[in-house]
Amino acid sequence: MTLPEIWGGIECTVLRVGDDWRDQLRETGHHHRETDLDLVASLGVRRLRYPVLWERVAPRDLSECDWSWSDARLARLQELGIAPIVGLVHHGSGPAYTSLLDLAFPEKLAAYAALAAARYPWVLDWTPVNEPLTTARFAALYAHWHPHGNDERSFLTALMNECRGTALAMRAIRRVQPGARLVQTEDLGKVFATPPLQAQADYENTRRWLSLDLLCGRVDRGHPWHPNLLAAGIPVEQLDELVAEPCIPDMLGINHYVTSDRFLDHRVELYSPDVIGGNGAMTYADVEAVRVPMPGEMLGFEPRLREAWEQYRLPIAVTEAHLGCADPEESVRWLLGVWNAAVRLREEGADILAVTPWSLFGAVDWCSLLRRREGAYEPGVFDARFNPPRPTPLAGVVRALATQGRFGGPAARQPGWWQRPDRFLVEPESWNEAA
Repeated sequence: MTLPEIWGGIECTVLRVGDDWRDQLRETGHHHRETDLDLVASLGVRRLRYPVLWERVAPRDLSECDWSWSDARLARLQELGIAPIVGLVHHGSGPAYTSLLDLAFPEKLAAYAALAAARYPWVLDWTPVNEPLTTARFAALYAHWHPHGNDERSFLTALMNECRGTALAMRAIRRVQPGARLVQTEDLGKVFATPPLQAQADYENTRRWLSLDLLCGRVDRGHPWHPNLLAAGIPVEQLDELVAEPCIPDMLGINHYVTSDRFLDHRVELYSPDVIGGNGAMTYADVEAVRVPMPGEMLGFEPRLREAWEQYRLPIAVTEAHLGCADPEESVRWLLGVWNAAVRLREEGADILAVTPWSLFGAVDWCSLLRRREGAYEPGVFDARFNPPRPTPLAGVVRALATQGRFGGPAARQPGWWQRPDRFLVEPESWNEAA
């Protein structure tokens, strides 16, 4: 059996929080270090998620594009024999002259995509919009990021704009490069709940597929979210167009974090106030599912990847595998857990193409979802607090998996914190007694 490949990824988010622009390429220093790409090549990585972001290339107008940074970086990737998966919007809302709620966002994104494809016609793999559902939730439902919407109408408008924008962008790209492939990334978790909150969990678990269902042409008039989209003001003609001319991904890029699986609990007295929220009708705790005494086999990458494979039967790559923590050995255990899950699923017959250690050069302030400027840096495969960036314990693991397909070491034989009994927010006895 052939093993999955190891790809690479660099945290590249550009977005607004209020009037404050965040640029992770600058904040991690990668913007200034072309030699980072040589470090990537030293890992044995031959495919890299890499940005040519709309906000950076054309911040004022499409007639004033500055391609100089992207030209130099993509040329170096060619020299190194690394194929880029080019991203155009990464958690952002586009430049200041548009936003996720701009009804012309799809056409504007497609116009930028056409310019990018004409500039780099040799690029085959594209991600016009990274994690559209997650971005729409954070920017237009939870109000964390610009344009700071906080209702379902804004959320669905943003999501439809992203999905239509992806479809129009891929059409524009394929007019230049007919062999271009869509690598569509999305964060995937599952919501579990106590019985009184099962309806809320069902609502969120249906919603989690919505971006991929839209792109795959599945949101027809019988789809459970079709009425909600119409009620949000989405023109039925746009929905019908995606059904008639879907933009089915060539590869699904599934991202999953230790925080992605959630548990909703109506027994709020068991939890601290900082995890208490609600849906307007009920108040409940919303916590990481690994923090409560649930069966471990229900959680994590393996069941989520299996669900994605069974749902779409499309080739899948893990496009972000990352655990932010103080102990680098825990990051090693997380990556190896993802790798082993991908290998097992391939043995079952699922078409799992690759695993991508994310955030090769780390990330800044993701512990606050970029909402606060605290300079909270978490390393990745390299620690960018040093110049040049210093390899972390993950580097040897990534190199071994990329070149040999296996890694053995003490960390691989120990359970991660998300598997240990000291991880629970509530003692199992108290949790079960209250059930």
